Amino acid sequence: MLIPIGTNIRLRRPPIGNWLLVGLNVAVYLLVNVFRSGLVEQLLPALHASAPSLHEYLTYQFRHGDLGHLAGNMLFLWLFGNAVCDRMGSLNYVLFYLAGGVCAGLVFAAANANPLVGASGAIAAVTTAFLVLFPRVHITILFWMLIITTIQLPAMFLIIFKMILWDNIIAMSFGRGVVANVAYSAHLGGYAFGLVVALLMLGARGLPRHQFDLLALWSRWYRRSRTPGRPELGGSHAARPIVVEQVDSRPLTTLPPTPIQQLRQDILDRVAEHDLGEAVRLYRRLLELDPGHVLPRDAQLALANHLARAGDYAAAVRAYEGLLEAYPATPDAAQVRLYAGLICRRYLGEPARAAAHLRAALPGLTLAEQRELATRELAAAEAAISGLDSPSDNS
Repeated sequence: MLIPIGTNIRLRRPPIGNWLLVGLNVAVYLLVNVFRSGLVEQLLPALHASAPSLHEYLTYQFRHGDLGHLAGNMLFLWLFGNAVCDRMGSLNYVLFYLAGGVCAGLVFAAANANPLVGASGAIAAVTTAFLVLFPRVHITILFWMLIITTIQLPAMFLIIFKMILWDNIIAMSFGRGVVANVAYSAHLGGYAFGLVVALLMLGARGLPRHQFDLLALWSRWYRRSRTPGRPELGGSHAARPIVVEQVDSRPLTTLPPTPIQQLRQDILDRVAEHDLGEAVRLYRRLLELDPGHVLPRDAQLALANHLARAGDYAAAVRAYEGLLEAYPATPDAAQVRLYAGLICRRYLGEPARAAAHLRAALPGLTLAEQRELATRELAAAEAAISGLDSPSDNS
């Protein structure tokens, strides 16, 4: 069993609009299915596809058949909706959600005659909007089969191949729709609406652009894919200098990025996408070309921490030391030196190097626990140095 449970997106503001939608769906379910409120059931009818009323295209979205139906929908709404709401803003997000549900209902009514309930169509729209806005994000998956663990999958893989193709199109081809009573056509209508509208909103600047949204990734891929040296095919951006100004009859041109510059940018892209494994792999290649290269502070620290967690202690310490040398006034210099000192003493067997870091760290440590740890580790490093320096007994 695979259950998506989280993303690595940091929200800029509370997604109040999505919280409101989740709360309304839960409240309606409780009123209709638990407290048996006939009034709420009449006010919020299902979508009767054979002869639908206009208001049913909205009301059906808040009705659910059973607790499992509600729980599954709310899990996916929470997982994808919070980030989309954060990017769109609560009002625009709620309108987008409802419009996605209406589109899903229209597609369903065009192909079916049975009643429809559930937020799945609207959530499908939110899901593909998430794909457009955050295509390189990773989803944390709870894997439950013999063992229980978590894995991470790219959002693009999970949404396109698992949720859209496998769960809907392939499932329909097996004839599972009638048996499982799942509204696949509503899902596909919602997916199409979310993809198209989110792309249009990005293209029209109705949403803030980001260097990692789907349009930006496609634009960069297109520029890189053009055949170098073939003007009739558009040429390569890197292959043909672009004249920007004329000075003394000599053109000033933009030059293609050097391998180091390209690697550096690729690393920063991967760090921004939280793909630290790939960022570290590129970082190693960068150091082969330029052993002393240092990235921007946050990226350098993120890679150093990842190397330490992966057990590559020598590379981690070099990355920490590069950061300290390039950014000596960084606010967390003392903590970085403490961590570097710990690694040097405990894992690299270099007490002198450890002692140098720990001594430099002590004046900047304000937490009692950190000062105590640094003092203890420094004493152990100095004792190890003394043991190395003491004359051996050759008698």
